[in-house]
Amino acid sequence: MYAHGTSRLLRPQPSGADVGSASLEPPRRAFDLPHRLAAEALGTALLVTIVIGSGIMGDRLAGGNVAISLLGNTLATGAGLVVLITMLGPLSGAHFNPAVTLVFVLRRELDGRTAAAYIAVQIAGAVAGVAAAHLMFGEALFQVSSKLREGSAQAFSEAVATFGLIAAILGSLRFRPDATPFIVGLYITSAYWFTASTSFANPAVTMARTLSNTFAGIAPSSAPAFIVAQLAGAALAALLSGWLFRKACPA
Repeated sequence: MYAHGTSRLLRPQPSGADVGSASLEPPRRAFDLPHRLAAEALGTALLVTIVIGSGIMGDRLAGGNVAISLLGNTLATGAGLVVLITMLGPLSGAHFNPAVTLVFVLRRELDGRTAAAYIAVQIAGAVAGVAAAHLMFGEALFQVSSKLREGSAQAFSEAVATFGLIAAILGSLRFRPDATPFIVGLYITSAYWFTASTSFANPAVTMARTLSNTFAGIAPSSAPAFIVAQLAGAALAALLSGWLFRKACPA
């Protein structure tokens, strides 16, 4: 998974004016890099807490009905994304996802050093989110998942899921920027069900989920194929969207 922002996309800033350039909403004030990194870490941590925690809760309450477990996991994740993006988008752009951050690098709207810092805190936040979810449900702090998600169909699903996520973000920013949190939340809600992989669509979240041997986990051996597919899907979406959503030429 995930996301992204709430209003219009800022254009690249002049040299030395990086503050706020990753935000997808015009800031009420300029936020410095430590504030932006804190927002990315917090948002990614809460996102993973939602994903893992709702998976555990759904699994415990569903009495073995996997469809009910997945439904609970889906609704919690989609709703949580809307809240997190709306709340933290004005600070950092609410990427919560290395694939999203790298897309902004490709679009030359985020410099490489800032992107590396974003990705580092996203991964750290994701790991913290796993620990928080496990503590709430009395699970071992960190585990090794045994849930295999293998095969070309699963990897292709992740490419499709991430392609759709990036296209949804960039398309909404182009045409309906105020609706971006809802578009992202609704897309992920649907992608849980139309992809064979249940739409991880996020390298940081994928890595973190290897540390949870619960409903939402993924075996470490399955993660590399997911991450490669996610990055490929994101790159393809960025390239296509750059052409598809560009402004119309004057008549």
